Amino acid sequence: MQALQFTATGSLDHLGLVDLPRPVPAEGELLVRVEAAGLNPSDVKNVLGRFPYTTLPRVPGRDFAGVVEQGPAEWVGRPVWGTGRGPGFTRDGAHARYLAVPAGGVAVKPQALSFVQAASLGVPYTTAWDAVERCVVAAGTTFLVLGAKGAVGSAALALAKVRGARVLAAVRRPEQAQALRDQGFEVLLLAAPEQLAAQVQAIWPGGAEVIFDTTGFWLPAAVSALAPFGRVGIIAAPADGMVAFPALALYRKGGVLVGVNSLLYDTVQCAAMLRQFGADFDRGVLPVPQHIRAVPLGNALGQYRAVEAGSSEKVVLVP
Repeated sequence: MQALQFTATGSLDHLGLVDLPRPVPAEGELLVRVEAAGLNPSDVKNVLGRFPYTTLPRVPGRDFAGVVEQGPAEWVGRPVWGTGRGPGFTRDGAHARYLAVPAGGVAVKPQALSFVQAASLGVPYTTAWDAVERCVVAAGTTFLVLGAKGAVGSAALALAKVRGARVLAAVRRPEQAQALRDQGFEVLLLAAPEQLAAQVQAIWPGGAEVIFDTTGFWLPAAVSALAPFGRVGIIAAPADGMVAFPALALYRKGGVLVGVNSLLYDTVQCAAMLRQFGADFDRGVLPVPQHIRAVPLGNALGQYRAVEAGSSEKVVLVP
């Protein structure tokens, strides 16, 4: 079968298109014919060596959608989607024609989503789901998303809206702000970090109960804009991992800092998340993703390099 594989880390030069034997599913596993596989920044970082637990040689790729070809009878022929820790890191991933996964590590694909659409959502939506769950976003919660136009930020807005939260989307560029307003969101156009507290207070006196920083650069400012007993969720940090953090300000507000890392969840745990919010796509209360570029797997190397160079375009690889 056609697959991407890397045999060393540190450079995308180690990633190549190869022909591999079709995986043989073990007892309790499924063989999925991959119809589409998402390309995420973490897939690129994996080849670059940012995940020390990755074993080699390895086929990358966390997010997938496809059809079960082998496994328990109740699964064969069913369209599924999945994501989670394991594929691409400690076992071969989804950037291939076939993928073997635990039988509990997939969910039935929502009928409202095509394979390409479903494959684009795994990491962004499970990350956002973890954030809104662990930051306790519920009906009436004032919820500010910093970097709201990115994949995770957009997912967090949508999931929080379904829960009935009072959502505020924060972005830096006017064209991003207008696009979000067109989708019905209240928008804050970010200025300097030291102005964030005043900007939020002008909309929500007392501050935001939950702030989700998807950028890695607004954490100190987020603490200043937080309501008493509020929660700040983070998914990223500067490249060196260090932030000058206002611990005293967080302490005085009784605040909580929540680290959100989707790689803490295996495919079985992620499948449980997919089942929960997947039903909302079929109910029509979550937006079907648009503006996805489907690229043949044979042309994937160029897409990996584009992500390394900073591209935020959502790309799905199609075997």
